[in-house]
Amino acid sequence: MMVQSAPDGGAHFVITMDEHTTFAGLLARAFGNETFEPVAPRDEMLWVVDYHDRGWQELDAEAALDPKTGLPYNLTQTPFGEIIKTSNKSPSFNQKHHAYCGLISSMHSWGLYNGRYGMSDHVLLDSIAAENRGIADSMLDDELKRQEELKAELAKDTTTAAWVESDHLMQNYKQLQFFDTVALYFNCKHAGIRGEASFEHVPRSATDDATIALREEGEGTYSFSPYPFVKDGLELWFTGHYLEPQTKGTKEELKKILAATPVSTQTVRFIAG
Repeated sequence: MMVQSAPDGGAHFVITMDEHTTFAGLLARAFGNETFEPVAPRDEMLWVVDYHDRGWQELDAEAALDPKTGLPYNLTQTPFGEIIKTSNKSPSFNQKHHAYCGLISSMHSWGLYNGRYGMSDHVLLDSIAAENRGIADSMLDDELKRQEELKAELAKDTTTAAWVESDHLMQNYKQLQFFDTVALYFNCKHAGIRGEASFEHVPRSATDDATIALREEGEGTYSFSPYPFVKDGLELWFTGHYLEPQTKGTKEELKKILAATPVSTQTVRFIAG
């Protein structure tokens, strides 16, 4: 889960990973214009963006209580023994739908631990405790093996062979990273403190990337420069549950409270900067 920051004394917006990826999927559907190529292959890419973190579904359903906050564990604060399981569950789920979905999902999982293939300064492997490193390395080796097998399978089919050509494959991977990190920008911080952000390696095409500046303009409006979406003045949304920190209670009680809390929506508007 993601637990959005909140104003002092305010309730936190708690977002499941399914809600996070649904928002990423809306970004993917709106992406593309005269400057930025839309996602292609479209059906497969929209599927994997929609489900790139599907391995979290069972864990989110448990709504494990973080005793430090009185809220569900927030993403990277989730105990290692649980979070590591999601890293191969997501590619396995996507692979059942299509080999290309499994490949992109596996690259996403591997990239999260390795600085998003060198595109991010945050290398999750560097923060893993020494006693957990062997488990992480084994999982990552398995994902690299999965990727090679899936690329070989896709290369044999004339319909999909072009999809695994290096430049195009990385274009799709980078598109997913853009949708994921933009969704994180909105999901992790509440309105009013999001401020400015920069997104590097956003592909205009298979061989041309851009750096996009994002700025909070106020009143739910955010500018992008250059603008990568099909429509200026685009309005999108994501859902979650507003939850107060629980000072007492158990995990089971937290699950009941979360289930009884109505779904709320946060809406954002995008304009060209």
